[in-house]
Amino acid sequence: MTRNMNNTFVVLFIAIATLFNGSVAQTRHVVGDSIGWTIPSGGAATYTTWASNKTFTIGDTLVFNFANGQHDVAKVTKSDFDACNGGSAIFTITTSPAIVTLNETGEQYYICAFTGHCSAGQKLTIKVTQKASTNAPSLAPHLSPSASPSPKTSPVAAPAPAPQHRSAISPSAKVPESAPAPAPFTGPVTYTVGDTIGWTIPTNGASVYASWASAKNFKVGDILVFNYQINTHNVEEVTKENYDSCSSVSPIAAYNSAPPVRVTLNKSGPHYFICGYTGHCSAGQKLAINVTGTTTTTTTTATSPSSTATPSGSTTPSSPSPSGEGGASAPPQNSGAASLGSLGLFAMLVSVVAAFY
Repeated sequence: MTRNMNNTFVVLFIAIATLFNGSVAQTRHVVGDSIGWTIPSGGAATYTTWASNKTFTIGDTLVFNFANGQHDVAKVTKSDFDACNGGSAIFTITTSPAIVTLNETGEQYYICAFTGHCSAGQKLTIKVTQKASTNAPSLAPHLSPSASPSPKTSPVAAPAPAPQHRSAISPSAKVPESAPAPAPFTGPVTYTVGDTIGWTIPTNGASVYASWASAKNFKVGDILVFNYQINTHNVEEVTKENYDSCSSVSPIAAYNSAPPVRVTLNKSGPHYFICGYTGHCSAGQKLAINVTGTTTTTTTTATSPSSTATPSGSTTPSSPSPSGEGGASAPPQNSGAASLGSLGLFAMLVSVVAAFY
């Protein structure tokens, strides 16, 4: 009878140790760390560098922090990743923080499907591998067939698993049914001018951009992103007089480089933007906004390209480049072991074994 009891205990111990070893290896990776999921000032190399020193294995999770309504997360094929095509994504997550569980090995590809964001560097590729096999931790002394079982003891209560945010996730992701809501976003916001139509000659005239701006609350430090066809449009910041008369003479700043053009709003008050190409402003390609207050996150001024020539041939000096895009400044979270839920099961099984004896 004693031999059978000891054998039963050994089998249960092996099962518990195996379960414990598999659970603690899962890692939570916060994409981009402190910069979050955004249009990086350093281009696509930013996320390539971030991923280069990480090890991604089955069961790990990716956490994408971004400004709701300004970005999303789309898992795509390699061909769509290379072409920055989010139209046929495997899945798309629109709510931050987006949590994706890595449930298959091999290369995986993620982009932001907002117009111009992927081509500006908001894209990530990772390689997922199987977990490395490790020896189970020694949780109890070895028992020989003749050894007597230890006296009954009360099991030590296992710590409760840490709470995780629930969000729109991939079908395979597993998170608690109830979790605290993420803290409200208070950092700079990135606005894509015109949203899906971009910066172009609108079919309904200037009212299109006036309507787009009316629903926004622009603050110092926020960023405007102008998406347009190169050599067909440009962006000029002008005075109110030149805005009203659609004149591109002596603009405050002119941006003629390849899109997307990113402009940081570095002072409060009204700002006026037009397209300097002949006839475009008068056809409605003009934007007036009012900037108020300051954001709670420190930002650098200006996100203009290098010095560029205006349509008239003059050269406008560039503004300093930004330290990074706002809109995704979630609190930094370090990658680390994230799945401790199996410890509760471990404690329960130990209790069963103790009661058995």
